[in-house]
Formats: sequence, C-alpha cells, structure tokens
Amino acid sequence: MVRTRPDGIPKVTGQLSYLTDRTFPNTLYGKILRSQYPHALIKRISIDKAKALPGVRAVLTHEDVPGINGFGIIVPDQPVFCSDRVLYIGDAIAAVAADTNAIAEEALHFIEVEYEELPVLDTPEKSLTSEAPLLYPDGNVLHKATHQKGDVSAGFSASTCMVKETYDVPRQMHTYMETEGGVIVPETDGGITVYMGTQHGFKDRFQLSRILAIDEEKIHVVSSPMGGSFGGKDELNVQPYAALLALKTACPVKIHQTRKESMISGIKRHPMKIKTRTGADEYGRILAHEVEIIADTGPYSTLGPAILDFAVEHAVGPYRIPHVLVEGKSVFTNNAVSGEFRGFGGNQITFALEGQMDRLAEKLGIEPLELRERNLRKENDLGPLEQRIVPTDGARAVVKAIKHTSEPVINQASRKRMGTGIAVTMHGGGLGYGRLDKSGGRIALTNEGKIAVSFGFEEVGQGIIHVIETIATGAFDCSEEDLLIQIGDTRTTPSTGSTTASRGTSMVWNAINRLKPPFVAALTEQAGKLLQIEADNLHLGPGGIYNRGQKKMDFNELAASFNKETPVQFDTSFDFPTTPDRTDGGHYLYTYAAVFAQVEVDEMTGRIAVRQLKQAISAGPVVNLVGFNGQIEGGGVMALGYTLMEDAKMINGQYITENLDTYLIPSIRDVPPHLEVEPIEELPEEDCFGPRGVGEIGTVAVAPAIAKAIHDATGLWVKKLPVSPETVLKALDQRSERRWKKDVDLLSSLNAQSITRQ
Repeated sequence: MVRTRPDGIPKVTGQLSYLTDRTFPNTLYGKILRSQYPHALIKRISIDKAKALPGVRAVLTHEDVPGINGFGIIVPDQPVFCSDRVLYIGDAIAAVAADTNAIAEEALHFIEVEYEELPVLDTPEKSLTSEAPLLYPDGNVLHKATHQKGDVSAGFSASTCMVKETYDVPRQMHTYMETEGGVIVPETDGGITVYMGTQHGFKDRFQLSRILAIDEEKIHVVSSPMGGSFGGKDELNVQPYAALLALKTACPVKIHQTRKESMISGIKRHPMKIKTRTGADEYGRILAHEVEIIADTGPYSTLGPAILDFAVEHAVGPYRIPHVLVEGKSVFTNNAVSGEFRGFGGNQITFALEGQMDRLAEKLGIEPLELRERNLRKENDLGPLEQRIVPTDGARAVVKAIKHTSEPVINQASRKRMGTGIAVTMHGGGLGYGRLDKSGGRIALTNEGKIAVSFGFEEVGQGIIHVIETIATGAFDCSEEDLLIQIGDTRTTPSTGSTTASRGTSMVWNAINRLKPPFVAALTEQAGKLLQIEADNLHLGPGGIYNRGQKKMDFNELAASFNKETPVQFDTSFDFPTTPDRTDGGHYLYTYAAVFAQVEVDEMTGRIAVRQLKQAISAGPVVNLVGFNGQIEGGGVMALGYTLMEDAKMINGQYITENLDTYLIPSIRDVPPHLEVEPIEELPEEDCFGPRGVGEIGTVAVAPAIAKAIHDATGLWVKKLPVSPETVLKALDQRSERRWKKDVDLLSSLNAQSITRQ
C-alpha cells in the first residue's frame, strides 16, 4: 500500500511553518560577531560603542557566560565566546540583540576587537611539522586510530600485483535548505523555551544547562520540524547566543543565520588525504591492504574521533583481506570545524578502497565486478574489525542485483564519450561498541482516544514521521487517524536518542514491537471487562476494539473508561544493537550497496553528465517504498555533487567560496535521467533486528562508481574530488598528444621504409 507522507504536502506547498518562521511579541533579533582571522590572539574587546547604538538591547562577550564557556557534543572545547585567542574564522567573540535585524547587523561594526595575528595552520601537513605552533597543549593531533590484522609486509611479499595511490577528498557543505536558527523565549521561572532545529534536543538541553548554569528541567527544547540537517545540526550552533541574549534582555530573541554566516560557522564533511597500497596474487585474491588516513578536523573536536574510527573500520569494506594495516590521524588546523555528515567518514574511505579495486582489476586483467566477487565477504564472516556482526548475505545480494544492469540507449553526439562504473560498500548503523547509544519509545492511549506514539528524536526531512505511521498502523491494525505522533519536544517525549547514524527506522521498529504486547493487552483486557468478552477474542482495528471482525467499541469510549489520573502508558528503553565483542567503535548491523553509474563526457567542454545511476540496497524489509526510494535517490544526488562539483575551498584559513553563487550543488538538470533503486529485502530466517535505516547508505558508494565511469570514458584515473571539467580536458589533451605522437612516429616510420625501398 502506497501511503502519502504526512508532512509531504505541507512541505512541498510551503504551508508548513518551520521553527525559524516563528515570532513572539517583543521579539528581538540577534547577530553574532565572528573572528576576522583564522588564528590570532585577542588583545582587547570593546563593546561600549555598540551598546550605545539606539535600538541595541544587549551586547554580550565571554564575561557574560555564567556557566561553562564551551560546547561540544562529547568534549566542550569550542568556546561560546573566545576570550584571548581565536582558532578559526567562525569563532564567536560577541553577540548583539536589537530591535531589528538591521540594527543588530550595524552594531557588529561598532564592536572593537584588537588582534595579534598568529601563523595559520591551513593544512594537516603544516600542523604536523615540528615547527608548527601548538593549538592545544597536548599537540595538534586530536585522535589516532589503528586496525591491524595479519602481517601486511608478508602479504605484500606474497603479492604478484600491487597498486599504490593517494586519494584526496574535499570539504563538503551540508547545504540544508533551512540555515541554523529559531527563537528562544525566556520563561517566568528563569528558564527558557528553545524553538530551534537540532538533531539532539535532549543533548542540546544538557549542553545549554552547563552554559547557562540552570537546571535542565528549566530548559524546554522544541526541535521539530526543521528544514534539513544531514548531520550538520548535530552540534549546538546559534542556541547558546540566543539563550544568553534572551535571559539578559528578558525578551524572546530570534537568530536566523544567512547562508554566508552558515557557511562560515557551520561544520563540514572532513577533507581527507588517504594513502593506500593494495596487493593481490595472480588469481585476484587480495592479500594485503595498507591505508594511511589524514583527516583535517579543524580547530575543535565535535565528533572528529568517532568519524576517524568509522573510516578506519570501513577501510576494508565488504572484502575479506588476510593482511591489513590501517592507521589514521585526525589533525587540528585553523580551517573550518569538520564533523558529522551523512556517511560519517564512510564516503571518503570507500572512494579510496573502490578506487584501489578498479586499478587492481585493470592491472590483473580481471573484470572489476569479478575481482570484487572473488574477495567478497560471506554471510557468516566476521566484520571489518574482526568483530562478530549480524549475519547477512547482503554483499553478494547487491552485487548480483547490479550485475545485469542494462544501459539505456542514448542519442550520443559525436563529441560525447560514454563510460560505466560500479562500486560496492557496507555501512554500519548505530554508534558502535563502547558509545552511549540509547534507544527507546513510548506508547499511550490519550484521554481523547488517540494512540500516542512518542520518540525523543526529530524529523529532519528524512521521513521518520512516515516511518512511525507505517510501522504503528501495521502493528495495531489501526488507521492513520487513530495515531498521535509526538517527536522533537523534550517536555512531551521520552529521551530516546536521535536518528543519527541511520538509527531511526530500526529504533522505531524495535520500540513498537517491544511496546505492542503490553499495550494491546491493557486495551483488550479493559475492553473485555466492559463488553463481557474474553480479551483473547478481542483485537485492535481502525477506530477501536473488534471481535470477529466487528467493531465493538471506539477508542474514545475505551479511553473514557480508564482513570484519567493513571493513563495507559508504556515506555521502553534499550541500547541500539552492538557487537558482543570488545571492539571499540565496532558495529553490528550493516547495510550494503552496489552502485552502477553511466556518465557522458563532453570532449569539448570537459563537462561530465551522469546519465544513469542504479543502486541496489540490502537493508532488510522496506517499511515504506516511497520513503526508501527518496532516501536512496536523494543520497545519490547529494553524492553526485560531492563527486563532481562541491568543494568548500579554504586558503590560509579563509573560505574562497562564501555562498551558493560559487559553491555549486546539483540542480534538477544534474539529476540523472535514469535513476533506479532496487531494494534487497531478504534477511536470514533467524534475523530478529528487522528493517535497517537507509539514511546514509545511498551516499556512500556513488563517488567511486562515477569515478570509474569517467575512467572508462576518458582513461582518466580519478584520485581527487570533485572532478572538474578542467581536469577532464587536461587528461583528454594528454591522451590526444600521445595519440598524435604515435601517429607522427608511425607516419615517419612508413615514410622511411618507402624511401629505403626506392
């Protein structure tokens, strides 16, 4: 049954009111002064002139933070306001509340800050030199991660074929449609209500409590709906500033960042440099794989360590390799803060791994897909870190599905070259072993006779409301009208963890299946007493309680029979499934993808158009096909941008691109005309974990598939993203030169032979 997404029509028609659309009486407008320099000492701050500007209600600095002057989802090492030093151009120094946005903007120009510039570390390589200034007392390395298996030297010695390459991947911007913002209202009890989009309402509440030095219970966070996140709103962004200003002025304060402000201060996908060496025998069996990852994490921690761990874990992907050495470093720099982004380090490392597979296949003279099949993991094999994982044959299933993809017939102009490529990946869901990974949910029958299903996470555009509705109506045989879905509000929902890390669908399915038995029993037992029918002969259905297919009682009648002081309510709390082995960060539930890409390369302009993109996805039963396809297709187009156009370039710690006029993302004209998603729903009979989330898997293996298709069309081995038209033209020129030289040499040789015969 195809259901209409509950929030679909209001969103596409523009009728939905987002949190940034809200205003309240006496609302003031906030602006944040950020650093002029990527690395400097602060010698003096003066706010006197700004405070004297008519219409300005408050100007705050580090002296006005009553609690901890720092935030960070794990380590609070990012200052709310810098006091003596700035580490990147997004660092905040002061904030203003004024009667209008224009006055607040003007007031920023009256804040005087005296800096003393320091050397800028704008690459990890610079940060790692012995001469580099220390950004932290313990050095410029945030985190190291290693995975070792077997003897990699022995593996390379036994190899008859080897490929070595360095891959370079860019800083990508989330580019959510709604930039960071909202409004914060001061309450009469000294607390606040926060109306701002976030992926962690409860964690935001905790962090704000530390900054404001007030009890968590006095902070009410309403965090849904929002206009996109993709991981970019995992961290606090403008909440601390609006909260401090609201408490200072006793007025609601609204901050909504412009696109330029968002670009400067928002977190980005980690740029990485990945050195790889891979060896195989003459039969195409991969014997050794060595990887070195250097990640540019910017000046603050956020989830940089976990992202590096994830990249290290996925460095061998879905392949079984006997000898492996993976070493990674996440390095502090004076660039943008890098952090959470859809794929969580998997996209970067998969681009490198699959690039190695294609290069190895060519060198061995083996079809790329055949090489992958020879090394693919089996159903009961251990995971990438040699940890026990939930058995599935997803890797082979997606390869089988992609194997016989037919290419569309395209009217090809003479100057266009066509090429195809494939790539395969596996992707862990949840946060991994050793990380707090709370899940849960709540179900209740309201006094009005609604089945209230509540989760503490947010709708970020991924369609989670649709997922809840589909699973709940299926579990209780009720109608959509019988449900009351509650999310994204710390006052009305339980703390159940976020939907980050592709957790949402799995969490909802498991929570409702845990809650269903006691809830149904409570309702049918009560109905049985009222109807004088055995509870075992009653069941839930659309609108009420049924016996032998006949409705006997409406839900509102049943609700009225319960004591209103003790509502029917059940909660569940559990940890997201994780490996039983003590493997730090190791995952347990994986999804799999195989991608087929066909590109068209214009010889004259170098422009690359992706004509076909097919993704076969193994993630268990599909809850809702429309939402499933939307996630995979949308993820594929986002990854297309990562491959061909998106790069938030920085030089000397300053952005070269500051807005969407120079930072390009795919438009509808860039979407492949042939988009196809093939779900693989089968799981082993003994599997008890149900459907997996697909929020990330559709983004992971697209780049290497497109890169191989470009090579197929032009001969260019892509090792750096994004692939620009200039890079393609240069490669084509080089190939033409070589052909031209060969032609000249051949002609010269023929002429010489002709002269000799004469």
